[in-house]
Amino acid sequence: MSRYRPPAEKSSAYITAEGFERLRAEYDQLWRVRRPEVVRAITAAAAEGDRSENAEYIYRKKELREIDRRVGYLQRRLPELKVVSEAPSDRRRIYFGAQVELADADDARRLYRIVGPDEIDSGPGHISIDSPMARALLKKAVGDVVRIELPGGASELEVLGVTYTP
Repeated sequence: MSRYRPPAEKSSAYITAEGFERLRAEYDQLWRVRRPEVVRAITAAAAEGDRSENAEYIYRKKELREIDRRVGYLQRRLPELKVVSEAPSDRRRIYFGAQVELADADDARRLYRIVGPDEIDSGPGHISIDSPMARALLKKAVGDVVRIELPGGASELEVLGVTYTP
């Protein structure tokens, strides 16, 4: 039995202007501030002698690997991102960047914003454009009823509102 797994499907390269600035700030903070601090701490820990039993040295090396992994990802990802800063010409339909108000069969209302996969966050209701829900909502308008196949089962949602933030 093989452990081979096919590579994951490549995610969309779209991102909002705010999301791009957040990623750029994370990259700058990691590269210019955090990494030099960790390198200085590693140097100080290494100067203490035996590295095999030096917990500070081992911990800082692990922290440096994590920082380098994230910095490497950001160095590869940032140049390929396409910043979407303008709303579409048809603001009545759902496209990338839309803030969508939905109601289910029980009239429970939810608010979602369709964003890029690099900026999803469940707290403010951001969903990835690659998610099943966002794909089902694309090009729908106010009043449309959308049947969405989710991992927990099928759900019917009505589109109550579509807005785009500047």
